Amino acid sequence: MSNQLNSEQNRAVQHISSPLLVLAGAGSGKTRVLTQKIAYLINHKNYDPKTIVAVTFTNKAAREMQSRAAQLLDEVTAKSIHVSTFHTLGLKLIRNKPAIYDRKTNFSIYDAGDSLSLIKDIMRRDYGDPGNMAERVQWQISDWKQQMLTPEDVNRAQYSDPVSLTASQVYTKYETALTTYNAFDFDDLIFKPVIKLKTDPEYRHEKQLAIRHLLVDEYQDTNLCQFEFIKLLNGAHSTFTVVGDDDQSIYSWRGARPENLTQLQQDFPDLEVIMLEQNYRSTGNILTAANHLIANNPHVFTKNLWSQFGPGDSITLFSCQDDEREAEQVIADMHHHQFQHRTQHGDYAILYRSNHQSRLFEQQLREKNIPYYLSGGLSFFAYSEIKDVMAYLRIVTNPDDDNALLRIINTPRRELGTNSVQKFVQFASENQLRLVESMHHDALEKALAPRAYKRICELRDWLGHMNRLVETDSADTLFLKIIGDLDYEAWLQDTIPDEQQAMRKIGNVHDLHEMIKRIANKNPDNSLSEIVTKLTLIDLLDRDDNDNSGNSVNLMTLHAAKGLEFPYVYLVGLEENILPHRNSIEEETIEEERRLAYVGLTRAQRKLTITYAMQRTRFGNTDKTEPSRFIEELPAETLQKRGVHSDLTGEERIEHGTQQLSQLRLLLNPE
Repeated sequence: MSNQLNSEQNRAVQHISSPLLVLAGAGSGKTRVLTQKIAYLINHKNYDPKTIVAVTFTNKAAREMQSRAAQLLDEVTAKSIHVSTFHTLGLKLIRNKPAIYDRKTNFSIYDAGDSLSLIKDIMRRDYGDPGNMAERVQWQISDWKQQMLTPEDVNRAQYSDPVSLTASQVYTKYETALTTYNAFDFDDLIFKPVIKLKTDPEYRHEKQLAIRHLLVDEYQDTNLCQFEFIKLLNGAHSTFTVVGDDDQSIYSWRGARPENLTQLQQDFPDLEVIMLEQNYRSTGNILTAANHLIANNPHVFTKNLWSQFGPGDSITLFSCQDDEREAEQVIADMHHHQFQHRTQHGDYAILYRSNHQSRLFEQQLREKNIPYYLSGGLSFFAYSEIKDVMAYLRIVTNPDDDNALLRIINTPRRELGTNSVQKFVQFASENQLRLVESMHHDALEKALAPRAYKRICELRDWLGHMNRLVETDSADTLFLKIIGDLDYEAWLQDTIPDEQQAMRKIGNVHDLHEMIKRIANKNPDNSLSEIVTKLTLIDLLDRDDNDNSGNSVNLMTLHAAKGLEFPYVYLVGLEENILPHRNSIEEETIEEERRLAYVGLTRAQRKLTITYAMQRTRFGNTDKTEPSRFIEELPAETLQKRGVHSDLTGEERIEHGTQQLSQLRLLLNPE
């Protein structure tokens, strides 16, 4: 075992005399420690595999832990260990005795959509139209469950704000309805067992006897309810090992509490703390920069990551004139690096703070025919407003597209109810007609109510007019006419109470317009039909690419990148109001944003490139930007600056460019 583990890892594996906190820095081999410890407990300490429980946050992480444990143990033994997510462990407890949770054996589990529908039904029945209040009520009830507050606890409190007041009234009815429907919501899978463990000493004692050693991964991401779950499952005769990194706690928005790491010392005075500081992922310059950055956060436990890989390449810092040039330069630099080093597309990752930043990079990659995989957010073509407008473009250029017509038939609202639409579709089906053909059929008037028939005729006439304009108008003109006739932007603002969300959607429509103009300008002979076909193909490819098992450039948010690593990383948009985010600056919660930047830095194995733009365009407005304060916190000796704010002289820049051009020519013409 000592041949596979360093001294601190070995200490962590063999420590079983008291509770253990392993502070595992990025890339320090925490999963190896957890799986080796499972094997050590069974092979060297004769623990019954059934008394070992390991929990983490994602199914992917649980599968990885189970797989690695299976390599160290025989197959039967490995299957006896309980390795799962927190929610799966809670579900196991519930399934053992559903009656004590007031449920029958065949209970259902509601996802967020099911829960929201139930809350809307309750609010509609008792309070009238819930509007967008239902989503906020749903969030508040979920937050209360994460804080281990029952309806009785909530009803004893005095709330004055409208959301909490309404939520406190809905909460009791919601719980009654879940019981009636023999269902749990997602939060219940931890919340219900925690309440039962807290309030039933006999039940708690029974569950504690069943666990001899509890192992917890990513402990810094636990919320209050998960923290209590772990404490309640740990009995007097059992011990636990929790692994975490306070520097990588980036989920406070969903209840994670990095302070749970320090709380352990107060709750368990005999807690042993072991630090894993040797990094097996990154080169020295990357780690030096990461250490300096995160040192600006307050710490109870201080780590200093190091590796045996040597300093490696300097971190490249790109300054760009604007966000379009940022995307162009990143993709050009990546392309050049691939030529130089014969690397694969999948070796590269472009990481950003927010999903909207991916757009320009996606456009550049598509234009260069470079395959990419978008993770951690919706593809541009998956947004509802883009689907709406694309459906209009499809039906205008291809009247036979029934799916597109169904998408837009009541968007924006045309006073066509569900029953009217169903009768219209049924009429087409019974007469073996396409939907557009049905619009022109004389018998349709008898099949629909007068108001519905009038609305269908108005849509039919408008579509006919648009179909004729396709032959004469440019793609740009026709796009603007469609959006103008529909008054689509005003409809978005009227139907979406959140002004910022409405503006984001309107901005997406503008981005689609710019995309169409760019394609049309590149090839003026392209008809709108050809442009729509090209965009639709991009949409289909995005939807069908569900995992990056192929050789594709990785695009993802920093939150989605946590736990991953890539040889070459571009950390883009490092500007004030982006990273750190504007909200964190206003609320003075910069520490988590710094941890997010730290996560970004430590994803890189061999080469890290950081970029920022000096101006950025959003919603049609171009604003000047400032480099992120986090750039100033990086040690100068680890950086090589390029671009507008480069330290290179004019002659040095020319020489650098000449060298790159010479290298490219040599690669293209090796003779």
